[in-house]
Amino acid sequence: MPDYMLVLRDDREYFQTITPDEMQRCIQKYQAWAGSLRAAEKLVGSDKLVDGAGRVMRRGKGPLKVTDGPYAEGKEIFGGFFTVRAANYEEALKLAEGCPHLDYGGSVEVREIEVMCAKPTPSAAVRS
Repeated sequence: MPDYMLVLRDDREYFQTITPDEMQRCIQKYQAWAGSLRAAEKLVGSDKLVDGAGRVMRRGKGPLKVTDGPYAEGKEIFGGFFTVRAANYEEALKLAEGCPHLDYGGSVEVREIEVMCAKPTPSAAVRS
């Protein structure tokens, strides 16, 4: 069964205007939604990105350049992700439909993950 990445793009303006109590209610909605995915054994993993800029690396045909960023020119920024296990895109979309991010002006991009190499087993990683 394939895995799908749910890429969360934030509406920066929305989250800058809510109160701490409203933010706490948002967090509780995400926790409940993720808990339901976990209970259904559909949640593979998730993480929120730290607020603020990261670094962007580019080489192309020249020397490596590292710059601060990315800076969102538009109103949406990549804020985090969930990885879910689903039989197909239709099921992945159904799982993503319940994501609270859609209630707060954000968007969810659903992408199938193409496995490029075998994941190590715990016993293989422990060998000395």
